[in-house]
Amino acid sequence: MEKKSITKNAKRFLTVWNISLFLSVWFGYYNEYAFDTFYVLGGVLSAVIFAIIYLSLCNLYKAYRIASSEIGETIFSQVLSFGIADFILYAECCLIHNRYVNILPGIMTVVMQIIGTSFLVTFTKQYMIRHIPPKNTVIIYGKHITKEEVEEFKERLLRKYHHLFYIIELWQEEDDKETFLKKKDSYDVVVLYEMDEKLRARYMAHCIEHKKAFYASPTVGDIMFRGCVAKHLLDTPLMKYEYIYENRMGYWKKRVLDVILSSLVLIITSPVLLIIALCIKLEDGGPVFFKQKRCTKDGRVFQILKFRSMIVDAEKEGCTPCTKNDSRITRIGNLIRKTRLDEMPQFINILKGDMSIVGPRPERVEHVEQYTKEVPEFAYRMKVLGGLTGYAQIYGKYNTSAYDKLRLDLLYIENQSFILDLKLILLTIKIMFMPESTEGFELGKSKRMNKKRIANF
Repeated sequence: MEKKSITKNAKRFLTVWNISLFLSVWFGYYNEYAFDTFYVLGGVLSAVIFAIIYLSLCNLYKAYRIASSEIGETIFSQVLSFGIADFILYAECCLIHNRYVNILPGIMTVVMQIIGTSFLVTFTKQYMIRHIPPKNTVIIYGKHITKEEVEEFKERLLRKYHHLFYIIELWQEEDDKETFLKKKDSYDVVVLYEMDEKLRARYMAHCIEHKKAFYASPTVGDIMFRGCVAKHLLDTPLMKYEYIYENRMGYWKKRVLDVILSSLVLIITSPVLLIIALCIKLEDGGPVFFKQKRCTKDGRVFQILKFRSMIVDAEKEGCTPCTKNDSRITRIGNLIRKTRLDEMPQFINILKGDMSIVGPRPERVEHVEQYTKEVPEFAYRMKVLGGLTGYAQIYGKYNTSAYDKLRLDLLYIENQSFILDLKLILLTIKIMFMPESTEGFELGKSKRMNKKRIANF
């Protein structure tokens, strides 16, 4: 309860600080340029528009998650939220005034917003770390998971959330459940990791009965069940799978969005793209573009385009995943990979209809063949058009395992909509500046492919 009250108060302070600063600069400077006749009404409506945009983006970017996010990530999410809102209202002012309005007062306001936000977020986070201990946590894992794999999962969890979880035990799902029940009072949180469905249901029932917080990793079957709707044909509950990805009206909305956005991006960024192409050519004289065969909807193969970021013939000895500090990456390649600019030519693929802006990332042909042998349900990702960005790109990383990529992409497939596409596009703006999501494979170590299928059909 203490943690919730602290974060709620921090949320209030952040909201008041950033909206108040906007109001001060808007009514103190910009409003008279935007509204002459309806000065008060126009100013109030502009303030309401700013608040709606700012709060909506804060919700989208999880900008109030001070407890569970890193300080830098929370500050960046806040800056994106009020920064976009500030820019939209500044553009409104210029359009209504029908000419350029001095941007310096707005820039000074943004600087003040950043300073105040940084102080509030840092102070709140540090206070919570010092005064609120992490919760005692037990991880219960499936029998097909090795101790090494669960240790690796534990390490990933604590790397980012060590201030939230203090893991006191690791249990195998078939360990003595009576002992678990006896020791339940020593656990605040239970993590059910890759467990057998029947045993997982029992542990979940125990957690609910004793009001324990718990997390559970879903199977492929769990996620696919999201595509079902209740059908009351009998007094026995029945669920029918709806094949949501075959909605033709949804497809055309998606296609129109793809064409409009990709055309705008290519036109607006064309000077930058020409500079990148020139730099690549001047560095080593090799080709500007890198072409690679990828699989998309229904297994169709196409040539994906990228700016070349590695030396010529980087894969002459076969397909080798990129690693941290990979010597094959060129100097300009290192820069454009970090900023995702190497992916920009794929807007040409989107215009051609090979890809969509949002969808499961098209995999290399050889990877699809390998992953499908190990996790047959992986082929289900190709029920929809591949995308430039998607669930796995936003919520995963470069080195996320094939099975985890599958589950993330299935979450998109079973919940896709025009609104979700817009949401993921906006989230991509944030992810572009998060280095964690482009993390390469550790040298000498590849991510497990989950050869043991967890889903039960």
